[in-house]
Amino acid sequence: MGVVLYGGAFDPPHLGHVAVADAAREHFGVERLVVLVSERPAHRAVLASAADRLALARAAFPADDVRLDPYPRTLELLRAERFDDPVFVVGADQFRAFLAWSEPEQVLELTRLAVATRPGFPRSDLDAVLAQIDRPERVLFFELEPNRAASTDARARVVVGEPLDGLVPPAVADLIAERGLYRP
Repeated sequence: MGVVLYGGAFDPPHLGHVAVADAAREHFGVERLVVLVSERPAHRAVLASAADRLALARAAFPADDVRLDPYPRTLELLRAERFDDPVFVVGADQFRAFLAWSEPEQVLELTRLAVATRPGFPRSDLDAVLAQIDRPERVLFFELEPNRAASTDARARVVVGEPLDGLVPPAVADLIAERGLYRP
């Protein structure tokens, strides 16, 4: 197994993100992941700066190689960086939208996709995407327990002054408070 990549906006990183990373580490038998914090995500607006989100991700994934990803699209990253036999971890929701990515077939030429699924997610949605790509063997699935944590919930709790217990790792909650992030 080559390098396992896990990217996202991480605005902020939450326990669901950590669960995906842990499940990927276990499933693929790797000790460390390369966690890529998108500097300028093409798919969503972010509230915290890239530097703050990088610090938060380092707090959430202390055992991993956490880096800033300067490329707005996965394809640009994969073309610019040379990773050894990469496997790129995405959630089932992201894979459901995979055909809308920039050049999805080229993405599959440059990396395998590891799709984190959860019980109850409609497999038919994933199979519909697989049926439309040329290299379905480049897509790997692994399952994890559902985790309802979401970045939007964490940000909403900060706004009203509620604790982040059960949503983000304690080190992330501490850093959010220390830096005054996500406050109105």
